[in-house]
Amino acid sequence: MSRKIKGFTLIELMIVVAIIGIIAAFSVPIYQGYVVKSQINRTVAELSRYKTAFEEQVSRSGTVTNSDLRFNPSDLTTATAGTDIGVVNVDGSGHIAVTMGGMSHPHVQGLAIRLERTSAGEWSCKLDNSAVVANWQALYLPESCSL
Repeated sequence: MSRKIKGFTLIELMIVVAIIGIIAAFSVPIYQGYVVKSQINRTVAELSRYKTAFEEQVSRSGTVTNSDLRFNPSDLTTATAGTDIGVVNVDGSGHIAVTMGGMSHPHVQGLAIRLERTSAGEWSCKLDNSAVVANWQALYLPESCSL
């Protein structure tokens, strides 16, 4: 009477491990790119929350402080409650700006994100990637922003 042994051979297991390794080698950088893009989008969205309070302050007094904006620092930026993120110019133009840092991905630490307001009240998003040029990829740029 012969006995059949069921199971995988060592070669079959090694092939499966190699395939998983190859898939991981391609997927991890792609995943990290999506993490970076989501962090930039989150920071732009957090800054956008302050546009309404910024507009109110420009129409009232012409100055903007963090307390006027009810600013709550993000863990993705280097901004603190003690340093104002908003600036208003004499003509009514201005900006709200932060720099990526803190718990953000190392590829974007130092990226400056700036929401600019014209004197006519129009907003635009600008990114300054000069501090992260070596790690910058075009897919990181949000649709609503420009370099």
